[in-house]
Amino acid sequence: MSETMELNGNWNYPTAIRFGAGRIRELPDACRELGVARPLLVTDPGLAALPMIAAAVARCRDAGLGCEVFSEVQGNPVVANVDAGVAAFRAGGHDGVIAFGGGSALDVGKAVALMVGQTRPIWDFEDREDWYTRVNVEGMAPVVAVPTTAGTGSEVGRAAVITDERDHTKKIIFHPRMLPSLVIADPELTLGLPAGITAAVGMDALAHNLEAFCSPFYHPIAQGVALEAMRLIREWLPTACRQGDNITARAHMLAAATMGAAAFQKGLGAMHALSHPCGAVLDTHHGLTNAVVMPYVLVFNRPAIEEKMTALARYLDLPAPSFKAVLEWVLDLRKEIGIPQDLAALGVTEAHIAQLASMAVVDPSVGGNPVRLTKANLTTLFRDAVRGHIG
Repeated sequence: MSETMELNGNWNYPTAIRFGAGRIRELPDACRELGVARPLLVTDPGLAALPMIAAAVARCRDAGLGCEVFSEVQGNPVVANVDAGVAAFRAGGHDGVIAFGGGSALDVGKAVALMVGQTRPIWDFEDREDWYTRVNVEGMAPVVAVPTTAGTGSEVGRAAVITDERDHTKKIIFHPRMLPSLVIADPELTLGLPAGITAAVGMDALAHNLEAFCSPFYHPIAQGVALEAMRLIREWLPTACRQGDNITARAHMLAAATMGAAAFQKGLGAMHALSHPCGAVLDTHHGLTNAVVMPYVLVFNRPAIEEKMTALARYLDLPAPSFKAVLEWVLDLRKEIGIPQDLAALGVTEAHIAQLASMAVVDPSVGGNPVRLTKANLTTLFRDAVRGHIG
């Protein structure tokens, strides 16, 4: 049996996943399994122009499905993208969503499927207290998720991150039923990713797993998932960046990204608390921003995570297992795959720090950080990350 054939399976963690090269051919069957006859395929403008989207639509139509494309999705999605998607869904008489693309397209697709049956504004479903109970569950549409990047893992997430342009904050829209009903995870769809994007989304997957592993909350299942995902990333991310057509590397990275989103139900932390405001205010790429701030946050959290980092270093088979070994691995990995050294390279200046720190301290991710976050220490973290000062 070939290695490609071995990297194939039907999983149910946390939702039904059809994993393997070429499994995009099963898209019409996935829709039919959910009772969807007229899917709205939600993607981004870049993907919409590529042959993979045309092929997916043709495959659905050949199977008798009334598939149309919606692609008004920007890199850091805003509510206008969701509203336009809802309008397209209703105008086309659609009965389900195919969320097809990277994290932004997946998030908008899930949000559209939520909002087609609601009368309240989307902000009423922010992930706060029990606001999810406001959702009219009967009105939600089923979702088939098809990831094309190995980063966010949004295909197995129960939420969507949408920027509120009123105050330039990223807000998490949540409901348990936002979890897609079925995922087609086909690594062949990631083969065309440029090396720079592969690096950025791959580091996003690492950030999800690493922050989940460091989170102080009790979730041994997520802890184990995060640990193995980081091993896959160590082994396969450099190869995926160097050899974009390596289907084995792509498959392992796609799995690691999915694992990261499953793991971070244990919690996230300062990497995301720093990254979210940068994306909302300066439109920086989320995964790339996580990659840049990663070592600064590790050093900041060192007093609380030293023992965990030593255990991680052992599992990753790093020389002289210790916190230092993990930090050096992260720094070397960033250099190897072309991640910038500081936030200044992403356009963040010291003039932005006060605003970003004020936003970061109220970000939903702060509660999962192993060291308590305050506006004062977040200000220091931002300053270090802008100046390139790593502890």
